[in-house]
Amino acid sequence: MKAELERWTSQYLDGTISADGMASLNRVLEEDAAARREFVEWLDLDAALGDLAVGWEAKSAEVARPVRLFSVPASARFLAAAAAIALLVTGLLFLKSLASPYASVVGTTGVTDWGGKETLRGETITLSSGALQLLTPRGAEIVIEAPATFRFDSGERLHLLGGRLAADVPPAATGFTVVTPDGDAVDLGTRFGVDVPAEGHSEIHVFEGEVIATNVGGDRSLRTGDAFAMNRGNGDARELRSGAFIQSDELPALDAGLAAGQEARSREAAAALRADPNLISLITFDDESRRPGVYRLVQGRWPGSRAAEFVEAGDHLRLDIGEDRAWPQLTLAAWVRLDRLGAPYQSLLHTDGWSKENPGQVHWMLNQDATMRLALRENLLAPGSDEKHGFPDSRTAVLPEQGRWVHLAVVYDSEEGTVRFYLNGSLDDETHQSVAHPARLGPAQIGNWDQQDRKLSGRIDQLVVLGRAMSDAEIEELHEAGTPYR
Repeated sequence: MKAELERWTSQYLDGTISADGMASLNRVLEEDAAARREFVEWLDLDAALGDLAVGWEAKSAEVARPVRLFSVPASARFLAAAAAIALLVTGLLFLKSLASPYASVVGTTGVTDWGGKETLRGETITLSSGALQLLTPRGAEIVIEAPATFRFDSGERLHLLGGRLAADVPPAATGFTVVTPDGDAVDLGTRFGVDVPAEGHSEIHVFEGEVIATNVGGDRSLRTGDAFAMNRGNGDARELRSGAFIQSDELPALDAGLAAGQEARSREAAAALRADPNLISLITFDDESRRPGVYRLVQGRWPGSRAAEFVEAGDHLRLDIGEDRAWPQLTLAAWVRLDRLGAPYQSLLHTDGWSKENPGQVHWMLNQDATMRLALRENLLAPGSDEKHGFPDSRTAVLPEQGRWVHLAVVYDSEEGTVRFYLNGSLDDETHQSVAHPARLGPAQIGNWDQQDRKLSGRIDQLVVLGRAMSDAEIEELHEAGTPYR
């Protein structure tokens, strides 16, 4: 079996492997951990030689295709490596054809600093806005979201120095490797994401299949649903955040939204809100100093814009809104991109003064059923209400919107005793209350509210707090003006 593994790997790296050989190689890699380690070592050595080869010019016009290290017998691979390196140093040969791209650009969405490149080799690329879709010669599809810095070492190896990517790797591209500052993610035919944040450790999230994570603590097999932070030593398991990554199926709708002028419509709607005399607060993250709290600043709904991202259970953003006044009517609306749901609550806005002595305090969240909840302290549901947990809840779960920008809104009227919930501009449910105190705000948090079950996993781009009840038509228009999709 060892000889067959060497032969299949040699053919794989040389680009001559047959469909049957590829199937056999995949089967061995799935079943044999030692074979996987051997395969990774060969990929690393091949990539190292590729690094040395970048920049050398061809010395002979007779060379018709890349000369690969592993076209020699695998049993002599290290001797061949030494000889190849010597030839490179003296400039007598080159190992890889400079005409062969490492990746082709399939599409760009909102990328403003691209320059029209159609192919990539070993250059370092920095994206400041949008998302870039790439395809390797072996068929690995990669979406990289700004802000990001990366480079390809070969068609099978990508260095992600910062930012995040989603990869969809077919069997023919098994072994595709993403190198991060903290370790490597080696694909075994799968879909996965890699996140290299500005602060903290690199993470691997496996959407489907298997990935080998390699760092100073050794190798670890990650399978569907696993997530892993490559800390020192053995690293840490994480909660899967599949919705944190833009994937290829989202790009057409984002493209269409940009082409339709949605970004300009959104800015006009925000300007109209700022002019509303009943506005309590409009919280955005563009052109503002960082607000108090623990969170990341990442790309928002629009290319190059900013949103607050909450990852850890304790991540939060501190607010002080509404001056602790009583508000008979209140509208809350937010653009949110949810990474995951449950746990059991996702905190959208929690005021601090939650006590019997302070009626009307506002808690807005997603509950354990993935529906919205608006809880005001000491309020009571009307007799005969069918809410299961004693608070006004919406009816439609937000779960299908996970991993997409979703507009959530709730309108409260203490005089009418009503709570109306809206999902993406459409009225979802209206709940009646027999006791309805005026809403009270003041010091509050988005995200963790001093308890492990009150957190937020995802991004928030815009939060509207309005001291009046918006109509159905106004909520619908707020969504239509602000959606990044078409």
